[in-house]
Amino acid sequence: MIKSELLRDQGVLIIAPDGPIEKADFKRLANEIDPVIASKGKLAGVMIYAKSFPGWDSFGAFVSHLKFVADHHRQIERIAAVTDSGLRTIVPRIAQHFVKPEIRVFDFAQKAEALDWLEAGK
Repeated sequence: MIKSELLRDQGVLIIAPDGPIEKADFKRLANEIDPVIASKGKLAGVMIYAKSFPGWDSFGAFVSHLKFVADHHRQIERIAAVTDSGLRTIVPRIAQHFVKPEIRVFDFAQKAEALDWLEAGK
């Protein structure tokens, strides 16, 4: 499951998985950010805030994740991955070949720095 917080004034979505990611999470996230994208044309950024990656609860959730990324990545300027996960060095290098946003990884303790970086991308 994904908890989220939309900072409307900054144009930043903070997502924090707190258990296996579910298919319904992506529909909820889309319902939350689509009106902002429609009114502003984009999001300044998305912060993925997770000590480690919890995985998906089903193959359907994985497919929904891919569809969400495909439908939204062109309207997002930056992505900050704030994590201590071992995948922190590999995933951004792979993702940069498939998505538009600039991606940067921060240590889990650097949430404030990551938010400053996202806001600077407006």
